[in-house]
Amino acid sequence: MNLAARLLLVLASLSGLLGVGLSAAEEAHVTGGNLETAAQFLLFHAPALLALVALIAAGAIHPVLAQIAGYMLVLGLVLFCGDLSRRAFSGVALFPRAAPSGGILLMLGWLLVGISAVLRLRA
Repeated sequence: MNLAARLLLVLASLSGLLGVGLSAAEEAHVTGGNLETAAQFLLFHAPALLALVALIAAGAIHPVLAQIAGYMLVLGLVLFCGDLSRRAFSGVALFPRAAPSGGILLMLGWLLVGISAVLRLRA
């Protein structure tokens, strides 16, 4: 993968990080969250995870760090979307601070995706 493509990958990961942060701030903290946000997060992250697997398989990014990033994204989705979904269906949180913890994991996962591209460049 050339430098220009790696830069785009880093910028995409930054977009994912900021998108999660802004969405979480709007939905979970301002309006209380809803099922639509949980569905959107799951739908938006599914192709991102598929692309991450393809990048790992192609050897384009640091494989261990990218796998950690992928599982961090999945755990973040479970906590964030699980909490929003449970609140939407039952009015009860998954557990205290589940959505914010999931949002932080999602943002860290996206940060690790970008770092995995940079580290692979140096390898």
